Amino acid sequence: MDHFRRSTLNYFSAGGLDRATLLRPRDEWLHERLADPATRIIPVWQSRNLFEGDNVPRPVLLSPAQLRAGGFDCAEAILLGTYAEVAYFALDLVGDEASLSPLIPSGAGFRELRDAGPLLEANAGSMLAYARAITYWHVRHRYCGDCGAATRAAEGGHLRVCSDAACAQKHFPRTDPAIIVLVLHQAANGGEERCLLGRQVGWPETLYSAVAGFVEPGESLEDAVVREVAEETGIAVTAAHYCSSQPWPFPSAIMLGFTAIAGNDVIARHDQELADARWFTRGEIVAGLGSRQLRVARRVSIAYRLLEDWFDAGNLGPLLRYLPD
Repeated sequence: MDHFRRSTLNYFSAGGLDRATLLRPRDEWLHERLADPATRIIPVWQSRNLFEGDNVPRPVLLSPAQLRAGGFDCAEAILLGTYAEVAYFALDLVGDEASLSPLIPSGAGFRELRDAGPLLEANAGSMLAYARAITYWHVRHRYCGDCGAATRAAEGGHLRVCSDAACAQKHFPRTDPAIIVLVLHQAANGGEERCLLGRQVGWPETLYSAVAGFVEPGESLEDAVVREVAEETGIAVTAAHYCSSQPWPFPSAIMLGFTAIAGNDVIARHDQELADARWFTRGEIVAGLGSRQLRVARRVSIAYRLLEDWFDAGNLGPLLRYLPD
């Protein structure tokens, strides 16, 4: 399977949206879309998305007319793109929960996308993640990083321009690259292959996941894999293999998934980011899940996908079979 197809299997990745890049600078087209009753706007409040339904959450999208009736200015809406000839925007709602009540259908509410993500259709999850990420970027770039003057949105919300004519710096949306890696080791004398999982400080005692960390300036992705694994676990990586990527708007990262081969198996936690790190065989994972002494990363995350791909290549069947209900 190629990298593109692998990435489309990850939650928040498989979107069919046309991002309409060439239409962003066309103010007249944007105004027309925001006057179109068919247009839908994804509301975001405090980095949460609006859902209705409990067991099967359904995203609530609003029309421009509904938002205006609730007292919100659609001129601040950010173009996401088009899908099936319908334009989609995102709008960050400012105010307390009571002020939002005219917009919220009975039984609906703002929820964390991480919780609802696994239950969403792929295209919906991708658009909600996109809306969450780009509204977060706008909130954090209201002022110019060069001169400190206020910035204004342009090109459908995909650019912020410094309001000081002497500066006029252009600021484009950015996302933070982070690597996440499942480290593998073949035990000596023909023993079972094992994977390395760690538990971050502050996590529940039974929750373990893959090693992850941000890419530093001047560093390749592979260099980041080697450095992060060594810093957090003392394990020397001898080979790194890219698998796939995943948008991770919590708040604004792109997760770049790898597997890696360990040159040693002695764990030494150096930077204290991890409270614990351990090697697990497939059998130990099954036993831990069965006894409720082990929890693995949520299915919504690429950490789970990396673990699942490795586990399912063994002879114990699919990992999904062993997950608690």
